[in-house]
Amino acid sequence: MSQILIVEDEPRISSFVAKGLRAAGLTSSIAETGHDGFTQALDGEHELIILDLGLPDEDGFSVLRRLRAAQITTPVIILTARGSVEDTVAGLQNGADDYMAKPFHFDELLARVRLRLRAEDNAPEVSSLTHENLHMDLLRRRVTVNSTEVDLSAREFALAEAFLRNPGQVLSREQLLSRVWGYDFDPGSNVVDVYVRYLRNKLGSARFETVRGFGYRLAASK
Repeated sequence: MSQILIVEDEPRISSFVAKGLRAAGLTSSIAETGHDGFTQALDGEHELIILDLGLPDEDGFSVLRRLRAAQITTPVIILTARGSVEDTVAGLQNGADDYMAKPFHFDELLARVRLRLRAEDNAPEVSSLTHENLHMDLLRRRVTVNSTEVDLSAREFALAEAFLRNPGQVLSREQLLSRVWGYDFDPGSNVVDVYVRYLRNKLGSARFETVRGFGYRLAASK
């Protein structure tokens, strides 16, 4: 299981990213300062680093330069509120592998994380997902039930993908919110319940099972 280091001083964001990664089958550890992040990165146990620039003790660019000077080649994705072209270029020139500006959607971050991990292990990306008679073509963004195409909105597709990537696993509303709607979405919203209802109407009511007090899961046919 891939281990990700999150170097981020804002607990709301680091917790959001960690929970999303966990839901995607990835483990993570969190460092709240540049010093702690640099120290953890030296142990060689992490396959990827998500690095904020606005750290309390030193600039993220400084952390990145020290990592590369220490011959730490672990892929680094910069995740920061600084979204200017100059900062993006500076990050890449200092040895970052990718650069994302806040606010961000977790699905995009996860796609970039998987891309970097694949580049490291040369593992092929999954291009389709299937559960019983439900098939999802990730490249063409098509969903079929019994070979009949079903039209889904972008949000419905992303929610269905979250379920198909974790068949049988209970996904909490918080996990689904973070995966599909982003960390800045209102956690008290009932949007997950609304969209699960949409999926039930389009893909089959018995397919998405409610687990009271926890969330939902993609269930096998009974």
